[in-house]
Amino acid sequence: MFNITVGILAIIAGLIFCFRGYLAMRTVIGLWAGFVGFGVGATLFASITQQGLLTGPLSWVAAIAGALLLAWLAYAFYAAAVIITMGSVGYALGTTVAGLLGLPAWMYLPAGVAAALLLVVIALVTNLPAVLLIVVAAIGGASAIVTGVAFLVGLVPAGNLDPDVVAPLIEDHTWLAVAHLVLVIAGIVTQLRRRSTANLRASYP
Repeated sequence: MFNITVGILAIIAGLIFCFRGYLAMRTVIGLWAGFVGFGVGATLFASITQQGLLTGPLSWVAAIAGALLLAWLAYAFYAAAVIITMGSVGYALGTTVAGLLGLPAWMYLPAGVAAALLLVVIALVTNLPAVLLIVVAAIGGASAIVTGVAFLVGLVPAGNLDPDVVAPLIEDHTWLAVAHLVLVIAGIVTQLRRRSTANLRASYP
């Protein structure tokens, strides 16, 4: 049940972010932040109570509360949107690249943190122009889709919400690596067809 729920949520969020991330910037980023918050809420509750992820009603309440909180923050405040969205996508990108380069597992965390910080700084300095948002959205969405598929087909152990999960999956399964690349390209091409000169900052008052 856990893998099915997380897998479906990841695929839905990934599809929206990959193919519509720029076209409805503020709303889509709010949805993405909600997906991130769901995982954060579930993980924090499990860590505090020493229970399994989403194993009881309270764990679901914590996950939903986390989703609503981060979604609201990202939708209401530009800085929060940048930190939550670019940080989560940057971390996934950093760990994925580390996996593709064949780096040892202990390098995944520093690579992810470094990429997250770099992406957040770039986004804040540049106001996240359309092209950068499109590329980031496509990469982040593709990673979420691949992760969701991996959950559904049983490649990820039940109860695992480790943010480093994408890197070893892509490294160990060629078909997932190919799917990830195809999704990134398709997402970029789809969004570029309807891009403008606007940036994310312009979507906030």
